[in-house]
Amino acid sequence: MNFAGIQTYSPKMERIPNIVIFASGSGSNAENIINWSKDRDTYRVKGVFCNRKDAYVLTRAERLGVPAWTFSRKEFKDNTIIYNGEAASLTAVLADLDTDCIVLAGFLLKVPDYLLEAYPERILNIHPALLPSYGGKGMYGDHVHKAVIAAGEKESGITIHLADSQYDHGRILYQARCSVSPEDTPETLFEKVHLLERAYPEVIEKYVNSF
Repeated sequence: MNFAGIQTYSPKMERIPNIVIFASGSGSNAENIINWSKDRDTYRVKGVFCNRKDAYVLTRAERLGVPAWTFSRKEFKDNTIIYNGEAASLTAVLADLDTDCIVLAGFLLKVPDYLLEAYPERILNIHPALLPSYGGKGMYGDHVHKAVIAAGEKESGITIHLADSQYDHGRILYQARCSVSPEDTPETLFEKVHLLERAYPEVIEKYVNSF
């Protein structure tokens, strides 16, 4: 295996696109994406990458028959990973998996420049608010929902966008909205937003098949 390789792209895909998922937590979005790919076969999930060895997304991946790998925060920053028992660069591993697109699904680490350069406009992220509001470092999960409620917003939602060098920034591909009532708590608002996240697999499908 040539661990020095970097993935390159043709102008138009002539096969089913391959994606990998980066996740940090439970992995409900990752599971929806994997199941969608199996049901429709319009893209393939080649692997799950996670920065936490205790994250439940790893259990989901194993149950669904998708290979998974972990790395530390430092390894991710330094472009290193243990792959099939060998030390390798993460970019080389992604190339070995024939990766066309990276999908962030509850992934909490900032994407480093080397990945942005290797996959320009090929890294998607989902955020539980209507960007550009309520984004940035530290704005994830309940932190977002608490901020939305505290500000007295009348609506919230999701944003699916391309990742760039800033947190929760980059070209917006899709947004969906839900109402916020005075009675909402972070928990009830989470449930409303989580329902909207079911759109993620279809947005991925449309984007990766538009290359």
